[in-house]
Amino acid sequence: MALTTKHLLGIKDLTKEDIQLILSTASQFKEVLQRPVKKVPTLRDVTIVNLFYENSTRTRISFELAEKRLSADVVNFTVSNSSAAKGETLLDTVNNILSMKVDMVVMRHSASGAPHYLAKHIDAAIINAGDGINEHPTQALLDAFSMQEKLGQLAGLKVAIIGDIMHSRVALSNIYLLKKMGAEVMVSGPPTLIPTYLQEAMDIKVEYNIDKALAWCDVANVLRIQLERQNQPLFSSLREYNMAYGITKQRLDKLSKDIVIMHPGPINRGVEIDSDVADSAHSIILDQVENGVAVRMSCLYLLTGRTNPA
Repeated sequence: MALTTKHLLGIKDLTKEDIQLILSTASQFKEVLQRPVKKVPTLRDVTIVNLFYENSTRTRISFELAEKRLSADVVNFTVSNSSAAKGETLLDTVNNILSMKVDMVVMRHSASGAPHYLAKHIDAAIINAGDGINEHPTQALLDAFSMQEKLGQLAGLKVAIIGDIMHSRVALSNIYLLKKMGAEVMVSGPPTLIPTYLQEAMDIKVEYNIDKALAWCDVANVLRIQLERQNQPLFSSLREYNMAYGITKQRLDKLSKDIVIMHPGPINRGVEIDSDVADSAHSIILDQVENGVAVRMSCLYLLTGRTNPA
């Protein structure tokens, strides 16, 4: 089987079958990663450039590790050490790189829609590693893989996405994916951090009371407060945010059931989530990081159109 799209620009562009194929292929690659020798020759002679215009730790390392586990040739690009710092345009930068015969571009950019713009102008396959406040498709895929691994299936799951919904590309990609896979979705957080017409636009639940959201859900996916994207104060203080909306052990102890705790990282401990929750048995945060490599191996492999994963 093959994906219905040449690029991975967003979950919005994928079919349910595409998502199922990526997740099932990721399961095969996770098995490969448990072997003593974790490297396979699947993408030998494929050259991939990691084009990161924004800072990243987990996503960048995860993609680079996935590429190297598949035996691809990897080129890393950082803005501060490139001609982009001298004023070179995005399209010129990429065309210069492609003239060196690159097969695939993994791209993170602060501008929403930057990967979509590139996809219209170049032939190489593009994977969106996060564009502004638009989408982060591989994060949503690894979140879905982690939920499915922990709870068995996505259909019928009740997932609460909690925190800074307004500025989160992770939230949007997760909403698209979970809706396509038959899960119920609720967003929760301060009214100032939830877009006004989100409930009607996305056909999801909105709950401003964090305790009600936690009581409703099977999975709580907690998001970071993105102060760097806020042009004005949207809540009084980080301390008050933690008191009103932070995921604490005291809040979880009040629930009548155990729920799964997730976080895409980086974590602001003591703000959106406390350490005794992030490091507890309820948390699958480190599983998400581990699964990210397998899911990104799956995406890279499927977009190249190769036929033998391992």
